[in-house]
Amino acid sequence: MKKILITGGAGFIGSHVVRLFVNKYPDYHIYNLDKLTYAGNLENLLDIENKPNYTFVKGDIVDDEFIQKLFSEHIFDGVIHLAAESHVDRSISNPMEFIFTNIVGTVNLLNAAKFNWKDNMDKKLFYHISTDEVYGSLGDTGYFTEETPYDPHSPYSASKASSDHLVRAYHDTFGLPVVISNCSNNYGPNQFPEKLLPLFIHNIRNNKPLPVYGKGENVRDWLFVEDHANAIDLIFHQGKVGETYNIGGNNEWKNIDLIMLLCKIMDKKLGREPGTSKKLITYVKDRAGHDLRYAIDSSKLQRELGWSPSLQFEEGLGITVDWYLSHQQWLDSVTSGDYQKYYEAQYVKRER
Repeated sequence: MKKILITGGAGFIGSHVVRLFVNKYPDYHIYNLDKLTYAGNLENLLDIENKPNYTFVKGDIVDDEFIQKLFSEHIFDGVIHLAAESHVDRSISNPMEFIFTNIVGTVNLLNAAKFNWKDNMDKKLFYHISTDEVYGSLGDTGYFTEETPYDPHSPYSASKASSDHLVRAYHDTFGLPVVISNCSNNYGPNQFPEKLLPLFIHNIRNNKPLPVYGKGENVRDWLFVEDHANAIDLIFHQGKVGETYNIGGNNEWKNIDLIMLLCKIMDKKLGREPGTSKKLITYVKDRAGHDLRYAIDSSKLQRELGWSPSLQFEEGLGITVDWYLSHQQWLDSVTSGDYQKYYEAQYVKRER
């Protein structure tokens, strides 16, 4: 039975990847390593927690001694590394947390893999999941490709860029078998409501302000999280060692246009008068280093591995809204306490 370590598996994207692998590969034993910070939630995996090929391990990738012990005990056949601090705003208020988790944590995993795999490298794989934000910002035209030079503008994207470089360095220097993917904005069920869509769904339902940075003209490419999980599955099993694959949804939206569409959908779902929700829009001071536009060219992944997004954005958005509206208890439980204090500090004080 192959042993696969998935880091950050209780988080948004990670929980979808864990579920997919546990259900699809009964001959794999999936170890879900998560620190269970504010964004990690084992309720995301209640449906598979008792499966015989699934084990949860609570731990911190920054703890080198713990990581070395974990690898020596289990001798994993593969690693899918998703654990990361990922919210740009939090990286601006606390950069060091991102440096430790995203850089030091990644190096700890690389070192453990290098040491424990040294006699059997050809049958192992270290898969590092990254972000399109490492590429910087685009103008009105063009797309990020796997050859786009790195140009990160926030502590978050700089920390992810650093981890990408280190993964490649361990491949080039030590022969560690690695693949990397860089993905666009994900959306879907189980996303912690500091990110735009779950935050705004929650706020609209509760008639709270919708804080929009600047004029809302920043453009993002949106990908349904289950499509991302399927891409990760393909890359893990069929990707070429040493290669990078970009994963995008071919769904570019200006933030304000996306928010207007969401308001329209929410008014309909909640039985409200059309135009009610958009009155909640509140423009706040733009964040520092806010990239204008991200857009991913995923043609390499489509051409070489046959992957493509399964959902059009409007369909995926409808599925997402329905999930959050039918899981209000989940939303309520993760929007209390420390998160509420952070939300107020990050957005309410910025209103103008």
